[in-house]
Amino acid sequence: MAEPRNRYSAVSLAFHWGLALMILAQVLLITAHEATEGPISRDFVQSHKALGLTILVLTLARIGWRIANPALPLPAGTPKWQALAARATHVLFYVLLIGLPLGGWAASSAGGRAIEWFGLFNWPLLPLPQSRELAGTFMDMHEAGVKVLYVLLALHVLAALKHHFVDRDNVLHRMIPLIPRRP
Repeated sequence: MAEPRNRYSAVSLAFHWGLALMILAQVLLITAHEATEGPISRDFVQSHKALGLTILVLTLARIGWRIANPALPLPAGTPKWQALAARATHVLFYVLLIGLPLGGWAASSAGGRAIEWFGLFNWPLLPLPQSRELAGTFMDMHEAGVKVLYVLLALHVLAALKHHFVDRDNVLHRMIPLIPRRP
């Protein structure tokens, strides 16, 4: 299951694209929550919370996978500043994909709001003091982190497109199976 030399393994692809789809679902769920009222709105936010905790667990698993299967090297000749930017972006992604769910979990915990994991069980709340102010602080941090995540996602997509259309290398091929490898 180790990473092949010229493309990421099925496990790495599943982590990458699975988490990407879950992040998109998070945006859609919270947007639907904000656009509705009543029980359906609460259902959307509960699903958002449950999916966020799923993202936390999968991100931790992905980090474990990444430790055992290091990232493929960037193409030869990649400027050092670009390699540093790529590394920093990926580290920040991991920080946010851990920090955002933790922040949401902390906000729910401080607010005394249960987190039901997809109707199967109640996720345990963190042992935090019950405080609307503390819950609001965690939620403010959560929302600020989401804005940083949007910026990182834009940079990530733009960098991938730059590699494909400007540099004309195989970086995008390694993560999207349908793109043929360039010679």
